Amino acid sequence: MMVKFDENQILKNGEYIYAQRAEIEKIADAVCEKGFDNILFTSSGGSLAMMQPFDYMISVMSNLNVQSQISAELLVEGNNHLTDKTLVFMASKSGDTKETVAAAKYVKEKGATIVSVLGVDNSPMGELSDYSVVYKDGRPQEYVLYMLIGKLLENKGFFDDYKQFADELKNLPAALVSVGKASEPKARAYAAAGSDARMSGCGNLWGPTYSFAMCVLEESQWLRTKSVTSPEFFHGTIELVEKGVCVALNMTEGQTRKLDQRVKDFVGQYTDDFTVFDTADYELPGISDKFRWMLSPVVINAVLSRVSKNFEQIRDHSLDIRRYYRKVEY
Repeated sequence: MMVKFDENQILKNGEYIYAQRAEIEKIADAVCEKGFDNILFTSSGGSLAMMQPFDYMISVMSNLNVQSQISAELLVEGNNHLTDKTLVFMASKSGDTKETVAAAKYVKEKGATIVSVLGVDNSPMGELSDYSVVYKDGRPQEYVLYMLIGKLLENKGFFDDYKQFADELKNLPAALVSVGKASEPKARAYAAAGSDARMSGCGNLWGPTYSFAMCVLEESQWLRTKSVTSPEFFHGTIELVEKGVCVALNMTEGQTRKLDQRVKDFVGQYTDDFTVFDTADYELPGISDKFRWMLSPVVINAVLSRVSKNFEQIRDHSLDIRRYYRKVEY
């Protein structure tokens, strides 16, 4: 019996988001018609990490000017590239994340266009946004951005296969159900070990890797964790590897896979506690092979979701418990 795995709900959640495809594509059309000189992704914590694969996607598929900046830093540093010709993507599950809302106000003062991905209706972030998509209980949030960013890239002449990609995205919820089921044994075994960890990944999996380490292992499970990109693994973290040291590697099918392979080849020789979560291990029914690299982030999240649910049960530590976050002033 899989822990907290509701197949029908996963499918229903996915259908809710995909049903908004036409509206999402209209937003992409509108911002392209208005025009923009550059793109900025800004939000806080896991929400910015969730958008990182799309900064990456734009960077490797186009020559559009794009950058990411955490909202708290935007507020104190400013951004010399931010003008009334900037297209800003923001995200917030609650719609009221303090620093994200403040950043949205700052962005509006500059005259930039805000497109937000939100978890609730009638939020402060929604009111500040020029366009917003509300996913409510829909998952994954990235589903929205695959259509939004994909359509934008098509409009700009960088993604000729977008229509086929978007059509096939209808199969994504069922594919992620398949991934969840197939990954359960490995996820359960990793969670059962229950130790602090070094977690590596890179390219379009750096966001998911960092987010899982920070938001689940640290914030939700209070496990001391080191997240590091695969290329940076060899500039510090490598010296921590020895028998008994837990290392986990998230392997992408994207352009940086060879950097993950370097970590895999090395770590396997020096520790007896090494787990590889490789997106290439999982079938994605209804998805063409040429699109798999783009979907590596949601595939790895489907795998890591099974890890987190098993951690919650095995450690008897609810994923909803916090000591400080939104509990005390910071």
